[in-house]
Amino acid sequence: MKTELHCHTNISDGSYTIDDVLALANYNGVSHLAITNHDTTKGLEEAIEKGQQQGIEVIPGIEISAYDFERNRRVHILGYFITPGDEELEKIVQPLVERRHSASQKMTKRLIEAGYQITWERCLELAHGGTGVYKQHIMQALIEGGYCDSIYGPLYKKLFSRGQNGEQPGIAFIPMQYLDAVQAVKAIISAGGVPVLAHPGQYKSFELVPDLVEAGLQGIEIWHPLHKREDEEQAKYLAKTYGLIETGGSDFHGSYDEKPVVIGSRNPGIDVVRQLKERKQQRGVKV
Repeated sequence: MKTELHCHTNISDGSYTIDDVLALANYNGVSHLAITNHDTTKGLEEAIEKGQQQGIEVIPGIEISAYDFERNRRVHILGYFITPGDEELEKIVQPLVERRHSASQKMTKRLIEAGYQITWERCLELAHGGTGVYKQHIMQALIEGGYCDSIYGPLYKKLFSRGQNGEQPGIAFIPMQYLDAVQAVKAIISAGGVPVLAHPGQYKSFELVPDLVEAGLQGIEIWHPLHKREDEEQAKYLAKTYGLIETGGSDFHGSYDEKPVVIGSRNPGIDVVRQLKERKQQRGVKV
């Protein structure tokens, strides 16, 4: 049986519902599935119950959108075995959800003003059932309008580029205020969870690891579709240096994936699930 420790549904920026994701997990022989939607615990209790009915252990998770303000880089922090609906955690992440939705509305307005024939109402329809509109939903509206044929192509970069390395930002780029990464780690711990650094190779967040470990970081994502061999090696070195659990996952988003992946294709093994549970139990918290 396989383990999938990084998976999104349409509650955040995935294209598939909880039912769809569970069906795919079942089909691909995944016995342990972590649902790690961005900045929300919405739907986790439902997913756990439905998973039990299908013989799949759903691990309640989250992926917090955070930031390294010293180095001016985005940082994502995964949390495993968190308490669904934890009030303190929701207070911290809900503003992120609201700011993202507001930014998406401003992005859409800019695109309409630039002449793109899309509507905010259609973006809302595409995001139905989730916590708000993401860039993926805006791009889907643009695909429907015939402006492009894929989400992560030249148009995406043209519209949403952050303008790094001296480049001009895209016409629809709206900066967003994120949570401090150290605070994100502490928030996950407070919610009974086990914090893990997500895809450090993608965001080049390796330098922040010592500070995150001091805050309580327990793991680091080694295997990820966007990681190169050197990213994996550096992550493994940091895991050994700081005693971190080596995790991995497909970062599944369905049709919104940056590159096609299969649930369970980055399988870290059942032993990693055991290690995550042990780290939680070491703090005297039942799994």
